[in-house]
Amino acid sequence: METANKEKQNRAKKRVEELKGFYRHLAVYLVVNSVISIAKIIQNVGNGEAFTDALFDFGTFAVWVFWGIGLAFHAAKTFSYNPFFNRDWEERQIRKFMEEERKETEKFK
Repeated sequence: METANKEKQNRAKKRVEELKGFYRHLAVYLVVNSVISIAKIIQNVGNGEAFTDALFDFGTFAVWVFWGIGLAFHAAKTFSYNPFFNRDWEERQIRKFMEEERKETEKFK
């Protein structure tokens, strides 16, 4: 009974650490990309571009986009979102392999 509670507590701690890691990643993403974007806009305006041109330049948002892809994967892992290999898929595969194993053992009886 005590070991079961310990296991639950360890899983809960691990889950909290995963959440903290994701939220740290999100905060760093927002801060760093904001600084990069502001610096890029200031640089472009300083080079003679109009503010709107500097604001909507792809270079201003390139890091947001590419780092955002990585952040999206981190979120999917953290919040257990996997549209391809979800729990139903896992259960179907387990049943399939168990059925194959059962058929194999019946051949030799």
